[in-house]
Amino acid sequence: MSLPVVAVVGRPNVGKSTFFNRAIGRPVAIVDDAPGVTRDRNFARAEWTGRPFFVVDTGGVIEGSDRTIDRLIREQAMTAVEEADVVLFLVDSRTGVHPLDQRLAEVLRRSSRPVLLTVNKVDNLPLERTHLDFWELGMGEPHPVSAISGRGFGDLFDNMLALLPEEEEDSHRGDLRVAVIGKPNAGKSTLVNRLFGEDRVVVSEEPGTTRDPVDLTMRYHGLDLTFIDTAGLRRHARIKDSIEYYSSLRTARVVREADVCLVVIDAAEGLHVQDIKVAETAWEAGCGVVAVCNKWDAVEKETGTAAAFQREAARRAPFLKHVPFLFASALIGLRVRKTLDLVLAVADRRAARIATHEVNEVVEELVRRRPPPHARGRPVRIKYATQADTRPPTFVLFANMPDEVPTNYRRYLVNSMRERWDFHGVPLRIRVRKSSR
Repeated sequence: MSLPVVAVVGRPNVGKSTFFNRAIGRPVAIVDDAPGVTRDRNFARAEWTGRPFFVVDTGGVIEGSDRTIDRLIREQAMTAVEEADVVLFLVDSRTGVHPLDQRLAEVLRRSSRPVLLTVNKVDNLPLERTHLDFWELGMGEPHPVSAISGRGFGDLFDNMLALLPEEEEDSHRGDLRVAVIGKPNAGKSTLVNRLFGEDRVVVSEEPGTTRDPVDLTMRYHGLDLTFIDTAGLRRHARIKDSIEYYSSLRTARVVREADVCLVVIDAAEGLHVQDIKVAETAWEAGCGVVAVCNKWDAVEKETGTAAAFQREAARRAPFLKHVPFLFASALIGLRVRKTLDLVLAVADRRAARIATHEVNEVVEELVRRRPPPHARGRPVRIKYATQADTRPPTFVLFANMPDEVPTNYRRYLVNSMRERWDFHGVPLRIRVRKSSR
């Protein structure tokens, strides 16, 4: 199902970015004592007791200010409220109830979204009681937390999960979900229209024409393929307005639900850093990936131009060596239909399951060829292995010292297993656990 969204809203300098970093478990948002450092929004995936969701970090809201930057931050935060499934209203226990807290509480009370009043900087839990002063905001029970230490997060998130929409069985139309992603104006909508043989989505030379994902289903080789034409993915720093920002958030949610992502690259412009970031987003989400180098008709070509393009892509981002490239032109229809066969091939590989005896035979062979390095003067032994999951293929290896299997050795195993079983276009995951025998 689509991941729910939790927005963190509050006035400046109450610790929203620190809270955000703590919630997702890594430092993404910039943290500074100066108010107003976060002006746009960050979003990232978080998880609590196995339930995933997106957390959105907003700029500090200054109600009633006429300054342009204050007005923009206020508009962005209010858009966050409209898009969210749950709002965490963050206040500062050290300064007490502030007039800006009261103004924002009035705004949030008018919202139809559930709101949890979250009192930050309560660092001496459970002894400290400063959070009780915030009952006067009329926003219900204040939930004390310390974003610095993480105290109180468990109780807060337990309450938050109870307010999120219920998880539903996957009711998506189609046997396969194919997300068409890429930076703005790469030709995503033109590609979708060409695949369907008619103008099903709006195409414009102005970047960002597609705001919300558009679902279209076709029948191909006995399967229903649902294509989702998405808004262009930009770097967060280049996302200027609230509408475009939430288009980007919705696209990220679509990628999480997709089986295969068609990463559309404007070949006439060459491979940009953002193209790599877009492909990496899909790869890390566990999707199958096909790189469609669009506008190939506009590229000046010599013998080996396509191969050189691929080599350069793999040099800049090694995971792209494992991704199929298709050099096409959606405008004139060059090789467009081949995308369908590639989608089916990648989806089949992503769903493949290897028998346990075969997994063990291959892993034993790989270990014999190149044993893992010793650790603390002892040999690291990989004793047996199995495939634990598909979509994406996930393998579990059992070792006597799992924490001592280095990253480069895991990479050797992944690359060798990918080559052996032809997992082209599919991210492969390996987990190493403690052997019980």
